[in-house]
Amino acid sequence: MSMATAAMRLQPMNDRLSKRNFDRLSAFIYRYSGIKMPPAKHTMLEGRLRRRLRATGIPAFDDYCDYVFDHGGLETELVHLVDAVTTNKTDFFREPKHFDYLKDLALPALVGKGVKSIRTWSSACSTGAEPYTMAMVLDTFFENKRDGSYSILATDLSTDVLEKARLGIYASEIVDPVPEDMRRKYILKAANETRRDVRVTPYLRSKIGFGRLNLMDSRYNVGEPMHIIFCRNVLIYFDKKTQGEVLNRLCDCLVPGGYLFIGHSETIAGLDLPVRTVANTVFQRT
Repeated sequence: MSMATAAMRLQPMNDRLSKRNFDRLSAFIYRYSGIKMPPAKHTMLEGRLRRRLRATGIPAFDDYCDYVFDHGGLETELVHLVDAVTTNKTDFFREPKHFDYLKDLALPALVGKGVKSIRTWSSACSTGAEPYTMAMVLDTFFENKRDGSYSILATDLSTDVLEKARLGIYASEIVDPVPEDMRRKYILKAANETRRDVRVTPYLRSKIGFGRLNLMDSRYNVGEPMHIIFCRNVLIYFDKKTQGEVLNRLCDCLVPGGYLFIGHSETIAGLDLPVRTVANTVFQRT
């Protein structure tokens, strides 16, 4: 059944997502992304998928789910479905103590061990505030060091947020937490003073490589092991088993002595990981 065929079945747009279809969607979302969709998120999922019904011209949830699961629609809808269900809250210098630790302890320790080029990874980068914050901290750290350099990989499951991250355009209030000296150096105001958005400088944007990566993959093809990995405020959407699997794969991507940062609301308690705690929600690969 094509989308056009489905659209011809003129059911009202005010229909509801049935429990059966919610269960089908939530089971698929969990298998593919590890994100839990408990019954309490039924209304949220329904609301977000209404946008896909409008975009595809499919008038009813039953038709949409039949198209996705029974008539080959998943191939074209997969990215849109994932974008619809992922939550992408982001702020510059979010959980600032992490960036203090990075600047004051982690980077000096790595450089003190003779590391010349620091490889970092923002593994759930959302719309880019986290990797751009990392870039500001790293660039400032290395600006007076002649023989040091850094690289940043930024990945996310959602292609929609990755595109926004590549552009590096934000509402002006989003960059308020950025220190004034860094704002002057790395943030550009719009030439038109009536516009309320700002943009990260081309130089800083050039320091980050963006790419799509699913943390549910069996291994992460990120090249050489990293010295710094941020995986913050995404583990809360996974069950304990999935958290352990993801964190172990992330640890496989860390050099011995490298640092893993997770969100302040997250924990590794009860998980068998090759790390030791060095600060609140900061861990070092053993």
